[in-house]
Amino acid sequence: MAGEQKKEKLNGAERAAILLMTLGENDAAEVLKHMSPKEVQKLGEAMASMANIPKESVTAVLGDFCDTVDEQTELGIGNEEYLKNVLNSALGEDKASSVIDRILLGRHSKGLDSLKWMEPRAVADMIRLEHPQIIAIVLSYLEQDQAADVLVALPENMRVDIVLRISSLDGIQPSAIHELDDMLEKQFSGNSESIRTSAVGGIKTAANIMNFLDSSIESEIIEKVKEVDEDIGTGIQDLMFVFENLIEVDDRGIQALLREVSAETLILALKGADDAVKEKILKNMSRRAGEMLKDDLEARGPVKLSEVEGGQKEILTVARRMAESGEISLGGKGGDEYV
Repeated sequence: MAGEQKKEKLNGAERAAILLMTLGENDAAEVLKHMSPKEVQKLGEAMASMANIPKESVTAVLGDFCDTVDEQTELGIGNEEYLKNVLNSALGEDKASSVIDRILLGRHSKGLDSLKWMEPRAVADMIRLEHPQIIAIVLSYLEQDQAADVLVALPENMRVDIVLRISSLDGIQPSAIHELDDMLEKQFSGNSESIRTSAVGGIKTAANIMNFLDSSIESEIIEKVKEVDEDIGTGIQDLMFVFENLIEVDDRGIQALLREVSAETLILALKGADDAVKEKILKNMSRRAGEMLKDDLEARGPVKLSEVEGGQKEILTVARRMAESGEISLGGKGGDEYV
């Protein structure tokens, strides 16, 4: 029972970290090869932060994994359901999904995966002369924060067209993927792989990318997108999670978020926040901490808008990371789809 209780306190990344650390270096490395850079980073952070893991916690995690394996018959070994069950048990549904895609669908090319390890400006330099549809596909495949940095690094006159194309993507045709593979093959001198249609892109993907842009750039792109297509522009706005949407996060989530944010960042962010957001934050702080924050806000002189936006962006980045790991649930216009 004690082991079960300790296991329940572990999040998905921590359970995966325990499993990998019990596998040994070589086997763990083989598992990591199938993960994206962001997944590797999260697992690496979890492994680095874990120390003196109780024996019962290790036993509980391994027992859960072994129970799943034991339930499978010999006829099940190798089929899709077996792989999904085992990977979901080992990594959690969120992290396992991309691994399952790579193993079962074989739909992601080596070239695209290589882009995830590159600096955004290097990616932009590589694709800036490609057809806008190809650029849209690349940005849809990348992690949203990396895609946002790539978008900013692209020429300004291309951005609106790219966002519109991302919003309009409804799966990717094999011919487009092969065209992309051919381009990347020349860049990396690699071999193209068999690719199937991949369901990436769409308004939600565009909204996620826009979430990571500076407010001034984001507003400019949204307005220009609306000029071309009002419905798409409005749809993107409706799915975005902005700083004011923090009032939709429950009190427990705000308290967890505040523990991850520095006082200086919070002060900068709140200098430009409306009263409702300030009240939400103060309500979830101790009386003394709240009074100190009020004093600091009053004592702080004028702050540049760029600094305020930087503080708000930093807090939103932490909030999205915590939502992805299941630590908090984001409200806002996008609803539960952000969790």
